[in-house]
Amino acid sequence: MICAEGLRKRYAATEALRGIDLDVPAGTVCGLLGPNGAGKTTTVRILATLLRPDGGRAEVAGLDVVRDAARLRFRIGLAGQHAAVDELLTGRRNLELFGRLYHLSRARARSRAEELLERFGLAAAGRRPVRTYSGGMRRRLDLAASLIVAPPVLFMDEPTAGLDPRSRRELWDALRGLVREGTTLLLTTQYLDEADHLADQVVVLREGRVAAAGSPGALKRQVGGDRVQIVFRHPGDAAAALGTLGPTLGPTSGPTSGPTSGLAFEPGGTLVTLPAPDGAQSLVRVARALDVAGIAVEDLALRRPTLDEVFLHLTA
Repeated sequence: MICAEGLRKRYAATEALRGIDLDVPAGTVCGLLGPNGAGKTTTVRILATLLRPDGGRAEVAGLDVVRDAARLRFRIGLAGQHAAVDELLTGRRNLELFGRLYHLSRARARSRAEELLERFGLAAAGRRPVRTYSGGMRRRLDLAASLIVAPPVLFMDEPTAGLDPRSRRELWDALRGLVREGTTLLLTTQYLDEADHLADQVVVLREGRVAAAGSPGALKRQVGGDRVQIVFRHPGDAAAALGTLGPTLGPTSGPTSGPTSGLAFEPGGTLVTLPAPDGAQSLVRVARALDVAGIAVEDLALRRPTLDEVFLHLTA
C-alpha cells in the first residue's frame, strides 16, 4: 500500500533523506523511529504529497506521490504533530468544515461528522467549542478529521505527543480499530512502547537512511536474547552466586551497562544478568540452583530486550 524507493530530499546544505526505501503492506502498521533530525517528518510529508522529493519515487495506494498528487489526496488522511482544528468552532462544525473542504455535500458532511463524533466518543461534546476540550479530546477530533473521506491510508506524525497515559491508550484503541477494518497506518513516534504496541513493522531511521527494519520482535533479537536478572541482598551473595551459576550458564563478561549475551556482573554490586536461551525454563533452572545453594535474592525476573535498547543500539 506504501512503497518508496531511494527517496532523497535536501534542504540547502542539509541532506535530510539519503535514499529511503519503504514497503508497507495493506492493513498493517509501520512505525518510523529515529532521533530528531533523522528524516521521519520529511518522509511523511513526501508520502502525503506535501513535499516533492529530490530523488527516488514513491507510490501510495497505487498512485505516484508526485504525478498523481491531486488524486492521491482523496485517498489518504494526515494527522500532524499538532491538532489542526479550529478552537472557536464546535467539534461538529470542525468536522463539517473538513467535509466541505473535501467537496462532500452539506448533508453528507453533516452525517459523516455525526458518525465520527460517535465513533471517537465525542458525541456528547460535539456542540461545545473545541477550546473547552482536553488534549486527548482534541487529538481524537484531529484523527476524526483525517478520516472524513474514510481513506485507505493514514499518516500520523507523533500522534500521542503530550498526551497523558489514559489519552494515549484511548487513541491506541482507536487506531487498532481502524487497522482491523483495513486501514494502512504509517506513524512516527518518539515513544518506543507505542511502536511496540501498535506496529507490525518498525523502520529505524538514522541521518536520513534506514538503519534497520523488521518486526519489533526481530529487531529486539538483534540486540540479544532473553536474560535472567537477579538482585541480591548483599554484594557477597552476588559474588557467591557466580560460582554456582557461572559454569552452568556462561562465562562472566565483567562490568557491563548494556545488552549482553553472556553473564554480566559488576564487582561489588548486587545485580547479576544471565543469558536465558530457553526463556522461562532458564529462569526455573536459575531459581533451583540458587535454592539448592541456599542463596536468597531480593528479586528474580526474566527480562526481554526492549525497543528502547534497539533504538539506542542502532542510533548511538
